[in-house]
Amino acid sequence: MEGEDLSNPNKTLDPTYSHPKHTAMLERLSNRKQPFLSRNPDSHPFESTNSFLSRFSQSKHSIDSDLTRCRQSTDPDSKSTLKSDLEAVSISISDLEKLVAENSYFLPSYEVRTCLQTISSLKQSLENVTSEVFPKKKFAFKSKKASSGVLDKTEIENHDVDLEKPSFIVPDLPGFRNMENEVLVKEFKGSEMGEFSISDLNSCEVRLTGCLRAIFIHRLKNCKVYTGPVFGSVLIEEVEGCVFVLASHQIRVHHARASDFYLRVRSRPIIEDCSGVRFAPYCLSYDGIERDLKESNLDEETGNWANVDDFKWLKAVQSPNWEILPESESVGGVTILNSDK
Repeated sequence: MEGEDLSNPNKTLDPTYSHPKHTAMLERLSNRKQPFLSRNPDSHPFESTNSFLSRFSQSKHSIDSDLTRCRQSTDPDSKSTLKSDLEAVSISISDLEKLVAENSYFLPSYEVRTCLQTISSLKQSLENVTSEVFPKKKFAFKSKKASSGVLDKTEIENHDVDLEKPSFIVPDLPGFRNMENEVLVKEFKGSEMGEFSISDLNSCEVRLTGCLRAIFIHRLKNCKVYTGPVFGSVLIEEVEGCVFVLASHQIRVHHARASDFYLRVRSRPIIEDCSGVRFAPYCLSYDGIERDLKESNLDEETGNWANVDDFKWLKAVQSPNWEILPESESVGGVTILNSDK
């Protein structure tokens, strides 16, 4: 595969490389049969799916119960504990999202989409309950009066407590964190395959080769991320001015701005609260990638990189938040050489 030599970290990608016409490729792909989702032909995904959905349903029910309890709490003295209770609910929702990411490689696309929609609803419910229990203090003019500097009992009871919206929970996983202007390289082999976290990077280049189970990406700015195949999901949150080259069974993107995504994905990519994001086909090459793609059941192009679902755009017309990346602006091929690892 002709592509960019990454042996020199300071060398820029070649924008003149052009991959085959998108429309012609999609026509060819439409005639190809999509392979079975499970990478293990002896497994029973129906039974596994039932087991997963049962666990997912139990977790959702528990979260709903916790939210109801927080909403119905009327004891003024309980506000000191409600904040920690709501933070615990936020962590539970993040754990549930992680559960979907870890198991999406064998789940039917419909079930993945349904679970992710449920998680979005839970996040919205958490935000609503937080606003109800801890309403933000409203601005109002009050007549001036002499003050002794001590609040009376009524003022204390009516004093509003402001709780910040629960933030994204970064999983406590191996990964790259809190770096700037670095080239970060990691190779995964055999039993090393697992989950990986990439967070709080600025102007960095990340190169991950080999197979992974899941990747969590959070708070990146002006970064380039190149990864080998992912058995499960890639979850991306709060990125700006970045380039991602990813292959995964499921990819979900939150709060992305002005970023490009070169994808090979088994299900339709999902975006939420994004703007200025562009999509193109996966274009990464390194020694052994064909073997890794086959092992991850990602060896066949599905064309789903161009079938993006914008969960915050409900109209029948094309979402204005994403578009197909013009070939003239594509990076073309990206090659990671052995010396880069």
